[in-house]
Amino acid sequence: MTLAAASADTGDTAWLLAATALVLLMTPGLALFYGGMVRTKSVLNMLMMSFVSIALVTVVWLAAGYSLAFGQDAAGGLIGGLEHVGMSGLGPDSVQGTVPTVLFATFQLTFAIVTAALVSGAVADRAKFAAWLVFVPVWALLVYVPVAHWVWGPGGWILERLGALDFAGGLPVEIVSGASGLALCLVLGPRMGFKKDAMRPHNLPMVMLGAGLLWFGWFGFNAGSALGANGLAAAAFLNTLAAGCTGLLGWLFVEQKRGHPTTLGAASGAVAGLVAITPSCGSVSLLGALVVGLAAGVVCSYAVSWKFKLNYDDSLDVVGVHLVGGVIGTLLIGVFAVESMTGGAEGLLYGGGFGQLGRQLVAVVVVAAYAFGVTYGIGKLIDVTMGLRASEEQEQTGLDLTVHAETAYDHGVLGHGAPVSSSVVSPAQKVTPQA
Repeated sequence: MTLAAASADTGDTAWLLAATALVLLMTPGLALFYGGMVRTKSVLNMLMMSFVSIALVTVVWLAAGYSLAFGQDAAGGLIGGLEHVGMSGLGPDSVQGTVPTVLFATFQLTFAIVTAALVSGAVADRAKFAAWLVFVPVWALLVYVPVAHWVWGPGGWILERLGALDFAGGLPVEIVSGASGLALCLVLGPRMGFKKDAMRPHNLPMVMLGAGLLWFGWFGFNAGSALGANGLAAAAFLNTLAAGCTGLLGWLFVEQKRGHPTTLGAASGAVAGLVAITPSCGSVSLLGALVVGLAAGVVCSYAVSWKFKLNYDDSLDVVGVHLVGGVIGTLLIGVFAVESMTGGAEGLLYGGGFGQLGRQLVAVVVVAAYAFGVTYGIGKLIDVTMGLRASEEQEQTGLDLTVHAETAYDHGVLGHGAPVSSSVVSPAQKVTPQA
């Protein structure tokens, strides 16, 4: 973390304001991406899980999350202090590097929000919404915040003691969300009809729109992590575009070999490439970015099928894309890192030996194990106290109708899901048919 400057730079501040808005847009984009991938009977519930994460994480972050993640280290590199609880001590004149501290805190908040929302994809169609409202704030404080401090906070052990690199969130965002999603879907168990019933995406245009918004927001995610309008931000921007493209092409190449390149594959491949370049966009050259994206697109296209062989129901492939893609991108820093980007560290192919690769591997294993273990514990505790899974009737009928008393579509016209019962339809939906 850089030392405070005397005043904020207007160019850097303007860019980070834009980048913060771009990253916040990723969560509604994710809602559409996930919403299109589920069945019609639970699409609104999927949208709600992402949108409510914005509110829940924001409250937690402002209350204590920012201070614990980015306050001065208070426990040997493990967690920050409490000097900024409730954002105390921070005002419009406070500066972090070359940008206002409150803007830096808001930028980091948007990362925490989208990470929580990502986890919801692993438990789509069957998680109790009330339990999700409890899970998100507890998880954000116990899982996301500590890992963010390890990687980015002052004195964090991964950055300053281990020396592993992560430019924009391969560890605290991608690997944490993927490992947490795996833990939570194991606590919940598979959906009714898993490996028996067809559970195809109900709206592929919505999936593509969501993927496009994610890609758009990802430029703020990665290039914004330079925290300034500079050459590093420009290089991270180009690397992000390049890796998204090769990720898309890699996934489609695998699907073409299977016979049918699909729109879902194109969207998923682009996201896989973007996931993998997230940790490495500020460490690798353009050639490295192209390889990182391609590797993620190919490997993740196979990884999404692991759930059928290993019998875990990761509904929307959070494990196959975000965990696997995050691991690929974080490890490949140890192979493709170049001094012109890192300012010192070099990867295996550029004369750095195995040292950086080993440090990246340690960081991956520790973060994945921590996120999985703590999330599993939180999930189990919620499950035995208030129940984590929706009832069989709710899951069968659909969470939109039974939990939110709404439906996204006219089920009678589309022919999907259970008939709408007048006892659970909101007054706004009771429309008199026109002659």
